[in-house]
Amino acid sequence: MKKQSVKLYVLVLLMTIPLVMSASPRESILMDFDWKFAFGHPHDVEKDFNVGTSYFTYLAKTGYGDGAASADFDDRTWRTLDLPHDWAAEMGFSGKASHSHGYKKVGPGFPDTSVGWYRKTFTIPEEDLGKRIFLQFDGVFRDSKVWVNGFYCGNEPGGYSSFGYDITEYLNYGEENVVAVRVDASMEEGWFYEGAGIYRHVWMVKTSPLHVPQYGTFVTSEIGEEEAVVTARIKVYNKDLQPVSFIIENQIVDADGNVVACGESETVKLPPMKQNEYVFDYVVDNPRLWDLNDPYLYRLMTTVRNGDVVVDEYETNFGIRSIRWDPDKGFFLNGRHVKLKGTNNHQNHAGVGTAIPDKLHEWRLKKLKEMGNNTYRMAHYPPSPALLDACDRLGMLVINENRLMGTTDDIRKELKKLIVRDRNHPSVILWSVGNEEWAIEGNIKGIRIAKNLQAYAKSLDTTRPVNVAVSGDWTRGIATVIEVMGYNYLRHGSTDKHHADYPWQPSLGTEQGSTNTTRGIYFDDQEKQYLKAYDVPTPSGFMSIQQGWKHYVDRDYLAGMCIWTGFDYRGEPTPFSYPSVLSYFGMHDLCGFPKDNVWYLKSWWSDEDVLHILPHWNWKGREGEKIDVWVYSNYDEVELFRNGESFGRQKMERNGHLEWKVPYEAGTLKAVAYEDGEKVATQVVETTREGKKLKLVSDHETIKSDRQDVAVVKVQVTDSKGRVVPDANRNVVFGIEGPGRIIGVGNGDPTSHEPDRYIDTYKTVTFSDWKQIPASEANIEEVLNSDFDVQGLEDALNNNGLEPGTKAEKTLFICAFNLDEEDLNGKINWMFRSIGTDQSLYINGHLVADEITGYENVYSLNVDYLRSGTNRVIVMAKPYVKENPWSVVNTEPGKLQVIVPSMPCQRKTFNGLAQVLVQSTGKDGEIKLTAESDGLQTAELKIRCGGIQSAE
Repeated sequence: MKKQSVKLYVLVLLMTIPLVMSASPRESILMDFDWKFAFGHPHDVEKDFNVGTSYFTYLAKTGYGDGAASADFDDRTWRTLDLPHDWAAEMGFSGKASHSHGYKKVGPGFPDTSVGWYRKTFTIPEEDLGKRIFLQFDGVFRDSKVWVNGFYCGNEPGGYSSFGYDITEYLNYGEENVVAVRVDASMEEGWFYEGAGIYRHVWMVKTSPLHVPQYGTFVTSEIGEEEAVVTARIKVYNKDLQPVSFIIENQIVDADGNVVACGESETVKLPPMKQNEYVFDYVVDNPRLWDLNDPYLYRLMTTVRNGDVVVDEYETNFGIRSIRWDPDKGFFLNGRHVKLKGTNNHQNHAGVGTAIPDKLHEWRLKKLKEMGNNTYRMAHYPPSPALLDACDRLGMLVINENRLMGTTDDIRKELKKLIVRDRNHPSVILWSVGNEEWAIEGNIKGIRIAKNLQAYAKSLDTTRPVNVAVSGDWTRGIATVIEVMGYNYLRHGSTDKHHADYPWQPSLGTEQGSTNTTRGIYFDDQEKQYLKAYDVPTPSGFMSIQQGWKHYVDRDYLAGMCIWTGFDYRGEPTPFSYPSVLSYFGMHDLCGFPKDNVWYLKSWWSDEDVLHILPHWNWKGREGEKIDVWVYSNYDEVELFRNGESFGRQKMERNGHLEWKVPYEAGTLKAVAYEDGEKVATQVVETTREGKKLKLVSDHETIKSDRQDVAVVKVQVTDSKGRVVPDANRNVVFGIEGPGRIIGVGNGDPTSHEPDRYIDTYKTVTFSDWKQIPASEANIEEVLNSDFDVQGLEDALNNNGLEPGTKAEKTLFICAFNLDEEDLNGKINWMFRSIGTDQSLYINGHLVADEITGYENVYSLNVDYLRSGTNRVIVMAKPYVKENPWSVVNTEPGKLQVIVPSMPCQRKTFNGLAQVLVQSTGKDGEIKLTAESDGLQTAELKIRCGGIQSAE
C-alpha cells in the first residue's frame, strides 16, 4: 500500500495545565523473568531436541513446531534464569577459540555451546481476546527463531537489531502459552566479543486493533527565538477486520507533568489492515532545550479515540534541541559550539558480558562523563534501547552506527530499523552507515554504496547527517562523497589536506588512540602480557591519546574525536594472543576501574581541577632505580617531591602532561600545584604496607526490589592505614544473604581465566533401552533385583500408546540410566510425566513414588540409593489407551535433572581491586555481602533492597 502523509497543522499557544490521563488501553509487560534455558546443537538434531524432524515440520504446516519448539515439550530439567542473559560469559576459555571473541568456548569449533534454547510459559487472560498482542525483542545474538505454542513466528539473523512479532492469533486465551526461542551463535558478525543469547530485554505489548505501531511516532523541532515548532508524525495501523473512524489527540508534556501544547485531528478513517501517517505542528513557548548539562526531556502523549472511547495511548520521549555540523567550525548544539570529546564502546562488561542491566549502562555512562566524555560512538552496531534512554537522561551525545554496509533491500532494512527505532532520541546527532570497509573505501563501489545509503537514510530522517568512518584511503572513494567525514587514526593521512580538498565536508575523528595499557602496570611484562599504563605511541604506529587530542583540539574544522575505547572489552587482545583474553585499549578496564589516561582526559576535557600522579610508589627491589613519574593536571605549574626532596617545578603545557625521572626510595611522592605562583593543591602517593583487610564499597546503599536493579561493588585490599595496596593480588571468596544475588565478578586483568559467573551445573539424564513385561507374568521382587535379566524382553515406550479398544494391563517397564561420580554431589530430581494409571516408581529396587496422581510430578531422589554408573528404573503402570487412532498420549516418563552446585563465588584482586555485581531478587529486605581472603580481615557490606517489587 502507498502510505499517505496527512498533514494537520495545529499551532497551539496555551498556558501550562496539568496533564490528566485515564488508564491506558495499552499494556507493556517486561518478559525477562523465569525463562528456561538449555544448550542445543547446530547440526546434531538429537542434541538439538529433534526440532524439525517430524513428518510435518514447522515450515510445512502451520502450528507444527516439534521438539523444543512444541508447546508440550517438557523443559522442566532445563535451567531457570532471568534475562538479559549472555551464555558466552559463563563459558571457559580455550586457545583454540576465537581470538576476536576473547577465546570463549563459543562459536566455530565449539558446537555443544554455540546454540541455546529459551522457553517461557505465560498466561494470557481471557479478556485479552480481541486485542492485538506483540512479542518484542530488543536484541538477540544471533540468528534467532521464535515459536509461540508451536507456531513459527520468524527468523531474525542479525544479532543487534530489535524485532518483534504479532502473535495474536497463535495464543490460548484464558490458558497457558509457551514461547520458544532458538539462538545460534555459531557464526560471528563482528571481530570483537559479541556474547550469545537473549542479551537484551523482551516485552509483551497489548493494544487495540487500531493502534500506533511500535516506533510509530517521529518528533522533530524547529527552534525560534522564544518558541519552538514541534512536528509530530504519527502512524496509525488498523488491524481490525472492519474500517474504523478515529481522532488523534496529542499533548506535549514537560518534565513536571504540565501540558505545554495540545491539539487533535479531524475524524479520519482507515480501511482494515491499512496504516497511514498523520502530521501535526505545535508551538511550545520558551522551550527548555535538551543539552549536555541539562538533558531536559518532554513527552508526546498520543491518544487515539474512536468516538468517546480511547482505543490507544502512545508515549514518546523527546528533546527540543538543534544541531549543526559546520565544515570549518565543527559541531554546534543549540547554537553553541561544542567540541566532541568522545569514546568508542562495545556493549560488554566484566561478569555479565553483553547482558548489561539497565542500571549498569547508566553507571558506565557516568564514569565516562566524570572524565569529561560528552560523546559516545556506538561501535559497531545498533545499541541497546536502554543505553540510548540513559544517554538521553544523562546528557551524552551519540554517534549511532549500523552493523553492515550494503545496499540490498535486506541489508538496508536493518539500517531502516535502526533509524526508525532511534530517531526520537535527542542524544543521537549522527548516523554512521559504515566503518573501515576496506574492500570498498577507495573505489567506485564504495562511492555508489555510500551515496545510496546516504540518500536512503535521508528518506527516513533529514534532521541528522550521515557519516562513514574511514581508516584507509582518505583521498578517494567514500571519503570524497560522505556527508560527514570520519577519520579513523591519523597515521592514515593528513586531515588538513583532506579539509582543503573537500572544504564542504564537516569532519571528526571517529577513532583515535588505540593505545595499549594495563591498569596499575608501569613496566612492560611481555611474559605476563601486561603493558605499562603510560600514554605512549604504539610500536605499530598509533598515536598516544595526548598526540591525538592535541591534533583535534587545535583545529576548528575538526568537530572532535572519539578515542578507541572508553572501556576494555573481551576479545581483540592486541598486541597479544592467548592467554590474553581482553583488549588493552580502554581508558577504563573491563570493570570500569580507571586507568591513568582517565586523569589526562579529565584534565583537558572537564572543568574540574585535576592533579594526579602516576605510578604508585610500591617498588620493593627497585631501590635506586629511576622510575618515570608523570603528573596529569590542568594547573599552571607543578612541583614534585620525594620524601621532601624537590625534583623541580615545571610549567604545564596546555593539553600536555609533566614527567620526572625519580630514583625509587620507599616513602612519599608529593605533587604541589600552583596558580599564579600560589600553592593551590597537593596530591600524595605513598608506599603502602602489606595488605591487612578487605573493603567493600557500593555505588548505592539502596537498590530497587525489582529483579533488575544492580549495585556495583568495588572490592579493595587495604593496609593497616586503610590505603589501597596497588600491587595486591589476593583471592577473595564472596558470600551473599538476603534478597540479592551475585550476577558477575571481575577484576580487569587481561589474562585472567577465572570464571565471570558461578553457575550451578545443570544436566539432563535420559532413560534408555526401555523393556516391558506384563505384571501378571513377573515376580516383582525378582524384577526389582538389579541382577534381573532383561534380555529377551519386549521393547517398550517407543510409540504413542495402545491402540483404541485395547485393554490396558498393569505392566512393568524397565530401563537404565547412568550417573557420573560428581552427579552424586548434586541435587537429582525425576521430572516425571505419567504414562498411564495406577503407577509406581522404583530406582535400584527402592520405591520412589506410589499411587501417583496428576500428570506431571517432581520427585527428589536420595543419593543413598543412587550410584555412579548404571542405575535400574522400573515404572509399574497401566499404559494409556488412545481414544482415536490419531490421538497422541504420553509414553515418556520424564527425565532426570541433575543440579551440581557451583563452587563459592570468588575472584582474585588485580592490583588491589576487584568488582562484584549484586542484583535484587524481587523482595524487600537487607542484602549482606561478605568478602573473605586468607590472612586478611573479612569485609561485610549491607545493601537495602526495596521500593518496587517485581510483578513476576
